[in-house]
Order: sequence, then structure tokens, then C-alpha cells
Amino acid sequence: MLYAVIPAGGSGTRLWPLSRAGHPKFLHPLTGSTRSLLQATVDRLAPLTTPERTLVVTGAAHVAAVARQLTGLPEENILVEPSPRDSCAAIALAAAVIAERDPDAVMGSFAADHLIGQPDRWADTVREAVRGAERGLLMTVGITPTRAETGYGYLETGDPVDGGPLRPVAEFKEKPEATVAEAYLRSGRHLWNASMFVWRVDVFLAELARQQPALHAGITAIAAAWGTPEQDDVLGTVWPTLPKISVDYAVMEGAATAGRVATVPGDFGWNDVGDFHTLGEVLPADGRGNVVLGGETKPGVLLHDTDDMVVVAQSGRLVAALGVRDLIVVDTHDAVLVCPRDRAQDVKKLVDELKERGEEGHV
Repeated sequence: MLYAVIPAGGSGTRLWPLSRAGHPKFLHPLTGSTRSLLQATVDRLAPLTTPERTLVVTGAAHVAAVARQLTGLPEENILVEPSPRDSCAAIALAAAVIAERDPDAVMGSFAADHLIGQPDRWADTVREAVRGAERGLLMTVGITPTRAETGYGYLETGDPVDGGPLRPVAEFKEKPEATVAEAYLRSGRHLWNASMFVWRVDVFLAELARQQPALHAGITAIAAAWGTPEQDDVLGTVWPTLPKISVDYAVMEGAATAGRVATVPGDFGWNDVGDFHTLGEVLPADGRGNVVLGGETKPGVLLHDTDDMVVVAQSGRLVAALGVRDLIVVDTHDAVLVCPRDRAQDVKKLVDELKERGEEGHV
């Protein structure tokens, strides 16, 4: 059975002021239901694994909230990283801890803050990736692109293997310019890189040792002490020395060059909910295209003669709008955001400026 790893980090700065460093987007119910993105991730893993084989890697600031939301998860399956070291250290820690429990395990890594519109199709795609992992390949789940998207990285793929769904990954591509994205879309050989990975833990750790020996040595030392009285001391000493690097850069790009990476294309309504405009596209809208999140109880939200709005009401105040369109309005207990939907990606700039001004309490 698959071991599932859920990296739960980041602060979702493009979803400010809803998403904050202390309460990031994966803890919020942005799914169109009362379930948070993290809870929805665990829910869709149910056909593939069990709570005993599901691990969450998160920061110390979020452990209590994660535990409250995932009461069915064993306490020892919440792995705490003392400080952010990017995705490679987090995923490698989980892989090494799993390897201590089950050296022959296959694990999958799935972000805590993605939306999946068709969970059954997603699970079928992951099962295909598991088959590739069992053959010793480092597998990704690629997303069949629906548009020339410049906000995602891409996977350049080769011909299908033996007529099946698996395709070799020739190269990982950075986020492209618009003209390059158009060419990728036309090629039929490029998939969006959603950072979903499936592999045998021994294969991944061997590749980590080949390409990142220092990181591998540190993670191995931490995993050897995991669950012992020495765990905190070793973690506190070794973790800050680990390279801060993504798993794509650290392992997957070099492995692809060596012919060790493959992918399974997926089409299951994937979205990474990166900003409020995107949220407005994936959540149900009223007859005029307005999406309202929160404000279920009075005084709530009052919209009159508005179109294509995204309104997030979290403060308990009445939020009202009249005669406007294509705006984002977010009302929280200590901050209000108003911006055009086509500037949603730029919300991060506000967070950067607040940090420069020393107003950490608002980020």
C-alpha cells in the first residue's frame, strides 16, 4: 500500500490577507465546502492509503492546527520541520522516516493546498504512477495543459512507453514566457508540473545521495534518531545545516537528464488555488458570476448590480458592493483588500511591502 506524504508549508502570499504566515491557505476551507484544503487532500487519499500510512510535514507554527484538523492521523505521523528548508528537505525527511519503517515502501508526495475536481480520476492516475515507481522510476503526475499558462513549470515528455500511459520526462522547464507557453501547448509533449511525485523510497534516497550527498547525510542522521530520545537534539543541530533547495532542482532535474524520471498525464480538474482570481474560477458562482466565500451568517454579504466579483467575508462585518465588476474584496478582522481581478497575482507585492515596513503582524 502507498505511503502518502503531504508537505504542508508556505504562506500563500497571493491569498493575503486571508492566508497568513500563522494560518496559511491549506488550513482554510477554500474547497466550496467546510473542509479545508488540507482535509480535502487527506480525504481524496482514502482510496489509496490509510491514516497510519499518511504523513504530514509542516512547520512548528502549524502543528497544533494540523493536528486539530486531522484527528484521525497518528500523532507520530505529523513531522515537524524546525524551519523552512524548501521542499527537498521536507520530502526527504518523510522518505527517510518511511524507509526506517518500511525499506521497500512506495511513497507519494502531494501538496496540501491543491484542489482536485475529480478525485476518482486523480486516484486512477496515481495508481498508474505507482506502477511506474515499482519499476524503479521516479514518477511525477503531469497535468494535461488546457491553456498556455505562464504561471506553471512544465515537463517535456517523450513518446509513451510500450503504448501505455507512462512517458519519459526529458526535461523540467521553468515558467515560460507567453510565446513559449503557446509553443508548449501546441507541441502535445508538454505537461504542467504539479509537483506530485511517486517513487520507491530506496530509489529516491539513492538518487538524493548521488546528487545531494550533504543533504542525504543530514537527513539520514535525523531519520536514524527519529522516535528516540535524541530526536530533538539531532534535528535541532542538523536541520539548519541542510541546503535550502526544491526537490525539482535538487533531484528531479538531474534524474531526468539521467533517464530516471517518467510521468503519467492526468486530467482531473487540478488547480493550485494560487490567487483570488483563480479561486473565483473554481468555486461556484451566482448567475452574474459573483463568487462569495464566507459571510454565511448575518450581516453577511450584500451585492447589488455587480458582476464577476470575488468576495471573501471573514470579519463578521457586513460587506456591501454596488455597481462594480471584476473586483476582489477580502475583509478580515484586521485588513481589507480591494483590487481588480486581473491584478490578483500582484497581491504578493503588498505582502513584500508590509515586510519591508516591518509590519510582520499583518503578514
